[in-house]
Amino acid sequence: MASGGSAIRGSRVGSGPMGEQDRGFHAERIAVSYWDASGNETVRYFAANLPDEEIPDVIDSPTTGLPAGRDKANPPQSQKSEPYKTHLAYVKERRSEEEAAQLLEEALVQLRARRSGETAKA
Repeated sequence: MASGGSAIRGSRVGSGPMGEQDRGFHAERIAVSYWDASGNETVRYFAANLPDEEIPDVIDSPTTGLPAGRDKANPPQSQKSEPYKTHLAYVKERRSEEEAAQLLEEALVQLRARRSGETAKA
């Protein structure tokens, strides 16, 4: 039988006893419960000396992604999300039909001038 390993498997040389005294001081904390629209509870811990106005009223639930609030009877409803807009949709919001037609005509004039210049050189 080969010997050359640690006397206790999984322990490191120099590691001491594991316990609360080795991990440092633990600050007092409070547990705050949040509920989402599906009824899921999420508990977050905050420092006990943290002012109440700094504790968030709404968080995102890690299980569902829905907003979760501190009032179990009235959880926040999810916001209606806007569908993804294409570049063209944003352009149409900024330009009227007349402006779009004018810009298209200007672009076509420039393109035709460039093409006619290229064919004259060839």
